Amino acid sequence: MTEHNHSDEQAPGTGSPEARKPRSFWKELPILIVIALVLALLIKTFLVQAFSIPSDSMQNTLQRGDRVLVDKLTPWFGSEPDRGEVVVFHDPDDWLAGEPTAKPNALQTVLSWIGLMPSAEEKDLIKRVIGVGGDTVECNGTGPLKVNGKALNEPYVYPGNTPCSQDDQGGQFKVKVPEGFIWVMGDHRQNSRDSRYNQADKNHGMVPVKEVVGRAIVRAWPVNRWGTLPVPDTFDQQGIGQQSSAAGALTVAPGGVALTAAVPLVVWRRKRTLKPQTGTGTPTTAAGSR
Repeated sequence: MTEHNHSDEQAPGTGSPEARKPRSFWKELPILIVIALVLALLIKTFLVQAFSIPSDSMQNTLQRGDRVLVDKLTPWFGSEPDRGEVVVFHDPDDWLAGEPTAKPNALQTVLSWIGLMPSAEEKDLIKRVIGVGGDTVECNGTGPLKVNGKALNEPYVYPGNTPCSQDDQGGQFKVKVPEGFIWVMGDHRQNSRDSRYNQADKNHGMVPVKEVVGRAIVRAWPVNRWGTLPVPDTFDQQGIGQQSSAAGALTVAPGGVALTAAVPLVVWRRKRTLKPQTGTGTPTTAAGSR
């Protein structure tokens, strides 16, 4: 009697389909790039955006040419600027009148559109929030600057500057900030056209909260100046007022976040391609998989 080895036989039409060969990395690369660009655009729009510092008004906290990352996420959840934060905001009423407008080339325009470079065309400013809605902010003589009657200790003010300027153009003031507005000042007090010097505009030097793009959370470039931008302790002193706690800040550039998010998607696609195909016969294992 002849012994049949059933493991070597297959009924007609029941053979296992061949596993599809995975696409090469170079064929997957365009998909990775497209996903990264889309994610970068979404991150720039809703999460975090890079901005370039165009002037010396925030020295030494920020130097001309520094790049900062701005948190745009927390405002979507109702968070408003707090005292002591460094914020980026749209020009509220021609504060930048007379300032030259940069003319980016095509590559810079594309990179800024997806958030990989700061926009050279947006008319935005960056200052420190001193007062929020309901606060009284005042300065007499050379200082100190006071918020709700509490004197601020300001080690971030540019060395050699006084907290207040003794001039009649706005250096001496006492203002009450309306709800829905903020009062902002540069850290380089004697070289900053901020709320003090725009009190003749339609907002009396105040910045509408709706014009705030977001809080600058990280000084990202140059590398040797990398660091966070925390709220100074002086704004936490008892009696100055209540501060809300913002949600956790993002600290990664949009392009890096997008690329990090895109890679797992491509890996998942490749794993699906490598997955063994199941038929009525014996499963076939794709070459190279374990």
